[in-house]
Amino acid sequence: MERRDTKRAMISKIHSVVPYGFEGKLVEVEGDMNRGLPAFNIVGMANKTINEAKDRVRSALVNSEFSFPDKKVTINLAPAELLKDGAYLDLPIALSVLVLSGQLITSDVRGKVFVGELSLNGEVKPVRGIINIVETAKQVGYREIYVPIKNLAQASLISGVEIYGVDTLQNLFLALKEQIELKQTEESIRESSKESVGPILDHIRGQKLAKRAMEIAIAGHHNILISGPPGAGKTLLAKAAANLLPKLTPSEMVEITKIYSIAGLSTDEIVMERPFRSPHHTASPTSIIGGGATAGPGEISLAHKGILFLDEIPEFQRSVLEALRQPLEDKEITISRANRKSVFPADFMLVATMNPCPCGYLGDPTHECKCTETQIQNYQKKLSGPLFDRIDMNINVEKVANEDLRKTLPQETGEHNVVKNTITEAISRQKRRYGRDGFYNSSLSSFEVSQMLKLEPAAEKLLASASEKLNLSARAYFKTIKVAQTIADLEGADLIKQNHLAEALTFRKR
Repeated sequence: MERRDTKRAMISKIHSVVPYGFEGKLVEVEGDMNRGLPAFNIVGMANKTINEAKDRVRSALVNSEFSFPDKKVTINLAPAELLKDGAYLDLPIALSVLVLSGQLITSDVRGKVFVGELSLNGEVKPVRGIINIVETAKQVGYREIYVPIKNLAQASLISGVEIYGVDTLQNLFLALKEQIELKQTEESIRESSKESVGPILDHIRGQKLAKRAMEIAIAGHHNILISGPPGAGKTLLAKAAANLLPKLTPSEMVEITKIYSIAGLSTDEIVMERPFRSPHHTASPTSIIGGGATAGPGEISLAHKGILFLDEIPEFQRSVLEALRQPLEDKEITISRANRKSVFPADFMLVATMNPCPCGYLGDPTHECKCTETQIQNYQKKLSGPLFDRIDMNINVEKVANEDLRKTLPQETGEHNVVKNTITEAISRQKRRYGRDGFYNSSLSSFEVSQMLKLEPAAEKLLASASEKLNLSARAYFKTIKVAQTIADLEGADLIKQNHLAEALTFRKR
């Protein structure tokens, strides 16, 4: 089916956006058609994926009943110095050819942004990083954006623009000619009705101190290290913590969905639950921190606003653990490559576990530890001082007695709901104090701690004494105050009291 207008454009310009790290870059797809031997060329720092678009676009046009011009067609992707990667530009390239051949006119595509991958039959496939694309187009000033229909749910997170879902190249043509209407984004986002999956506090026998520590850690977003012998329930505690996390705010939902879309883990759904990432100890530094040829996000960014769980943390590579030091402090990670630099958010809560020694039975009255002193020291030294200093809370757990394990738990004790409600109240107090969502006591800088957190005189005296006896570093000193403030928030107190600080100090040990 051949569609032609009487007036052809010799130069076409279609606007698109490609993801670039955690942001996006505007790309102008320029087309030129001249007499000469039939050819189809793409220039402008295009990688192999984009060069292959020539075959995809040609087949998609022909199979959608459009004609492909039998002249020399040149497509330029500007700016030329920007390296383009992926199939994001298939759709704008196809539209450029339609404009050059007179099947569309310039006014049909003016002031609009297009993005999408084409299949050989003309279907439009979803792409990664759609939130980056829509955000960038909005910032530049575009208000009409055409995206793959499977990306429509994620694109709806960005308000203030008209977003249309495209399923096929032919339907897009008809929509631009105002013959049909395309589906647009829905304004409202339904809340997740998903119930808690996995263990909750009600399922854990004993471990009263450990449960209390997890309550404090979740309420203040504090990093925590759980030490103890095998079978003590360390991993179970960490997984139960995931079900204590508060609901996502709308802005957090956008950030997390954006990261997962960039990573290719979710292109058609909105992430509505806080992440719980649990990488294996054999994971490479790149998979944990991020990077690779395209400088993509790693596990620490995928755990943004959620939990990064490192089970048996001493078994991880030393290089991986040391690389965590900067993002634990700055809440973001900068990945530098020869041709680009990308900054990804990494505001995660670290939950780590470890055994007291390589065999795990050091100090266990029921099992003999067979490790030498040298083995024990080398094992414990795998967690360096600077990294340990960035962990807010450290607790030891003991094995639960056999008679307690044999007891039948009631179907519902209500402990989980009580603790979760208390945590919610504590987080609300922090929001009122700091005036913003997603900002916890752990997020405070040392200067902000001094300005915003108040200790009663008895608590100040205790802190001064403990600081000397425990030889606390400046970082550990302020972390202790922040943990004490979280304990005060859980009790509904406005002032950090002596008992709050005393409890916080019990979690500050090596």
